[in-house]
Amino acid sequence: MTVTVNGIDELKKLAGSELGTSAWLDVTQERIDTFADATGDHQWIHVDPERAAEGPFGAPIAHGYLTLSLFIPLFTELLDVQGVTTKVNYGLNKVRFPAPVKAGSRIRLVGRLAEVAEVPGGVQITVDGTIETEGGSKPAAVLQSLSRFYA
Repeated sequence: MTVTVNGIDELKKLAGSELGTSAWLDVTQERIDTFADATGDHQWIHVDPERAAEGPFGAPIAHGYLTLSLFIPLFTELLDVQGVTTKVNYGLNKVRFPAPVKAGSRIRLVGRLAEVAEVPGGVQITVDGTIETEGGSKPAAVLQSLSRFYA
């Protein structure tokens, strides 16, 4: 369920709160191949299902940066900030990929709004995120994302 806030003052009140869990998102071989085409990273562990089946993961896996990029659509299911003029991805404090995402898997995001800090003209939020793989024993990604919202 999406948490919707109207403006920066309401956003500040959410600091330290759990944002919840997104819906599951399919990570298909087609999505992996499209990402490979977009980035030029055609390493066999991602795009050659036959060879990858014999590789260290037993199947093709998503690029780590594909998994990271899926944070955005998953996060938009958790928090919707209305009443601001601009929303900007500001960066990341840390990212780790503890477990691979195999083609055909489903992932979801568990998010926590760790901090809301004032910046000139708006606020910067820090979100602690864990991207889980359905049935996985370890997270696919653990990250701390920074976004800015301007009034």
